[in-house]
Amino acid sequence: MDQIGNVIKAPVRSALTDDPVEILTFAADAFDKGGAALATLVEIRGGAARALGSHVAISRDGRYCGYVSGGCVEAAVASEAVAAIAEGRDRLVSYGDGSPFFDIVLPCGGGITVAIHVLLDGRAIRATIDSLCQRRSAALRYSPTLHRLAVIPALERSAWHDEEFISVYRPRTRLLISGRNLEAQAVAAVAQASGYDVVLDDQSVKCAIDEATAVVILHHDLDAEDKVLERALASPAFYVGALGSTRTHRRREERLRQHGWANSDINRIKAPIGFFGPTRDASSLALSVLADVAAARLAAHP
Repeated sequence: MDQIGNVIKAPVRSALTDDPVEILTFAADAFDKGGAALATLVEIRGGAARALGSHVAISRDGRYCGYVSGGCVEAAVASEAVAAIAEGRDRLVSYGDGSPFFDIVLPCGGGITVAIHVLLDGRAIRATIDSLCQRRSAALRYSPTLHRLAVIPALERSAWHDEEFISVYRPRTRLLISGRNLEAQAVAAVAQASGYDVVLDDQSVKCAIDEATAVVILHHDLDAEDKVLERALASPAFYVGALGSTRTHRRREERLRQHGWANSDINRIKAPIGFFGPTRDASSLALSVLADVAAARLAAHP
């Protein structure tokens, strides 16, 4: 039952995903098939499981995907969204601390506010999806007064700006792995399981290295890494890591200086690679590398 007493169909989760492209695609497809809403996390009071700008996409028939919490309020959000679609009116709903829904408690003890927008047009969402698929940052501006979404240049982060909420999207993390060994296979497997775009050694020469790319160099021979390492240092990659001991890295640094690289460039290299170490098996190395990459991406775009 919604806020004004209408009985609505029980919602059903359609997919387990928090990937913006998948959520926005679900919303656009549902709109084309008869109606949809996009729910956005626009306020956090205390702790929260998701970041501002997180979404749940809801179809007219109650199917939904995405998250604005740890999973405890999404069904309630979907119910509100179905009612909003039926009315053709946007709404703002609060859960947890400060909410009228006393029976819905967030485990973190905080509270959230969700803006539910009934889609009137799918073009802004489609344009955002296209940008992300072309590995360009994008943003959607939601105006509660106009009940509209508009595409704008990406800002630093999702937040309210005056009376409008801006949702910011970054391209999916790409992991360029250079190396043909057990370690490279292990890192690729963990990265793929984590939802990263993975480019292996054979494709690395042709792969564009952008600001959402991490370059992971896993060679046991410094000669073998020269070409990809210099290409990585000349790129805007947010992470460049290389396998090898501290002694090996000193040799690497000297080689790079001899090739004309400045200390500011050389200092970009994380070596020995990984978040923790030393490791003595491929699985531990893979976890260490992916943790390091994830931390670096979060630091680049909090």
